[in-house]
Amino acid sequence: MALTILFGSLLILMLLRVPIAFALALSSFAYILYAGLPPVLLMHNMVNGMDSFPLLSIPFFILAGALMNSSGITARIFGFARAIVGWMHGGLGHVNIGASVVFAGMSGAAVADAGGLGSIEIKAMREAGYDDDFSVGVTAASSTIGPIIPPSLPLVIFGVMASVSIGKLFVAGIIPGLLMALSLSAMVWWMSRKRNYPCDEAFNPLTVVQRFKAAFLPLMTPVIIVGGIVSGAFTPTEAAIGAAAYALFLGVAIYRSLTYKKLLVISLETIETTASIMMIVGAATAFAWILTANQVAVHFSEFVLGFTDNKAVVLLLIMAVVLVVGLFMETIAAISILVPVLMPIAAQFGIDPVHLGIIVILNLMLGLLTPPVGMVLFVLARVSKVPFEQCVRATIPFLIPLLLVLLLLTFIPSLTLWLPELIYAE
Repeated sequence: MALTILFGSLLILMLLRVPIAFALALSSFAYILYAGLPPVLLMHNMVNGMDSFPLLSIPFFILAGALMNSSGITARIFGFARAIVGWMHGGLGHVNIGASVVFAGMSGAAVADAGGLGSIEIKAMREAGYDDDFSVGVTAASSTIGPIIPPSLPLVIFGVMASVSIGKLFVAGIIPGLLMALSLSAMVWWMSRKRNYPCDEAFNPLTVVQRFKAAFLPLMTPVIIVGGIVSGAFTPTEAAIGAAAYALFLGVAIYRSLTYKKLLVISLETIETTASIMMIVGAATAFAWILTANQVAVHFSEFVLGFTDNKAVVLLLIMAVVLVVGLFMETIAAISILVPVLMPIAAQFGIDPVHLGIIVILNLMLGLLTPPVGMVLFVLARVSKVPFEQCVRATIPFLIPLLLVLLLLTFIPSLTLWLPELIYAE
């Protein structure tokens, strides 16, 4: 009965569109009251969930992404990507993806990509004669690369919750992120040929060199982050601080595009976003504690073992569960709740936690492209002035290559594990 109250109250609160942090906290509080436990347990678990050193990286990665967006750096990245791949059929579609790959190494968040690069990309594609459904669809799909290629806010949360090396998770995301980009480029090429979209601009080595020079300093951001972590020069948290400091240096001292007013707005946005994420982490930790105390993970493991002992079927089952949760729940909350349930199953079936982390995050990214949550779609609907329902329809074709990549990564673990095993070999 107590668990019925927990899940029932959560469902009702979500249907009433209560923010997910409050929905998780209130449903956990309802359970604690019904079970006759001291209410202070709720606060105790929430504080414990937020009291983690690696979580300090979150505000700094958010700040770095906001600084990049506000200092004109995104336009330089877009220009460089345009010079590299703009010559292909549907050139601006490929540019869109290429820019997202580069920006992924700076922001670590899909929504930051959609909100920052999205406005530039969609405006350029409209002016070049691309249909809105194509422009919005490829922008939405390419933004999901951000949380896979390091740095990644969801991977930080997963690493904290699963007690897995964040450095290994970051390195493990590089090949999957590039596979996502290649698969989306293939879809763009096919749709561009079918719709007879033009090439954007002829390939010119001189233009490439010029735009590379313009974008060189921003392009060093992912090198600093990933290189520093892999070399052991600093931890992911220190890398986040370095990225924010570097972005601030570029915006203030080099490009001189950041004013005091902009910095104030960026700081307030960072504080607001960080506060909401930390509230979700804290509330989800309390919710996950209740699940653990009621041995939900054990019961789920027993159900899976009773259902099948085939590793491939177990992986498909995990994918299905994560996909369904991702449709209805915000990414950070979903990770915090799912990790305690999935980790015991992964251990029983010999699934590497780093491999699990990548497929769980990619699975949840699909939730950002589908209603009812679909945060990326809401952001792009606002940025592009395209109705939300049209954004949903526009994104559907681009889910196909992402699902294919997810299946490849799920059943070929070496695609995820080869690079971290090579770099972190003892």
